[in-house]
Amino acid sequence: MITILRRLCVLSIIVCGIYLPEQAAAQHEHMTEVNANTQFEREMMESMKKMDKDMMAAPMTGDPDHDFAAMMIPHHQGAVDMAKVELIYGKDPVLLRLAQEIIVTQEQEIEVMRMRLKQFKAK
Repeated sequence: MITILRRLCVLSIIVCGIYLPEQAAAQHEHMTEVNANTQFEREMMESMKKMDKDMMAAPMTGDPDHDFAAMMIPHHQGAVDMAKVELIYGKDPVLLRLAQEIIVTQEQEIEVMRMRLKQFKAK
């Protein structure tokens, strides 16, 4: 199941993060304005808004490895933030467990990417 979710995550990055960044940002902004009716929705929309902003602000160098890590860190942090919101408001035990796994695995992957970025800077 995690492999499928990772593949979907990568696909969504390719579609939204690379090919359609302006459309994705506009969609997220529209969703924020229209659907922020409950505290859960507000927190989820804020997580996505922050993720989009931080991904767009990631420093690009032209080195695919560096730039991948620089953009994936805020993307993974967005997933962590959203999973934390699920843990607060969610009720489905399967999704709550998945949210816990997302937090653990994504934070580990963030740390790996930060270490790689430090090594790129040291070169």
